[in-house]
Amino acid sequence: MEKLIHLIYASRAAGAVTPADLLKILEKARRTNASLGVTGMLLNVDTSFFQVLEGEEEKVTNLYERIGRDKRHGSVIKLVSEPIDQRDFADWTMAHARLTKADLSKVEGLNDFFGKGSCLSDLSPGAAQKLLRAFREGKWRAPLA
Repeated sequence: MEKLIHLIYASRAAGAVTPADLLKILEKARRTNASLGVTGMLLNVDTSFFQVLEGEEEKVTNLYERIGRDKRHGSVIKLVSEPIDQRDFADWTMAHARLTKADLSKVEGLNDFFGKGSCLSDLSPGAAQKLLRAFREGKWRAPLA
């Protein structure tokens, strides 16, 4: 049986991200993840990203390291990496939601954080888990085309 982990990280884009850029990112991530057996989700606010990768430990770790070398990122910060019993996003090669800081400020436990104009890359591990839980419970999650 495979040892599953989820790895949660935040990053900032090195430059502006247009809707077309985001679509390209998602298409590539979905292809790559499908080939590796990795699932997960991606949230973005402006040029800030929050991503969960889940799957076999070695594959997830290698993918994260590759993402960290991608020049499109200004910074990549690992927030959480831990074993999981089952996948939260087993049916999603990459779920996605584009949010505003106002959307995020409505999540209990994060309202002060985003009310101050903080960025996703400034999240603590506990806040990252709260954001993951909000998405898992259905906030912002909708089928994608």
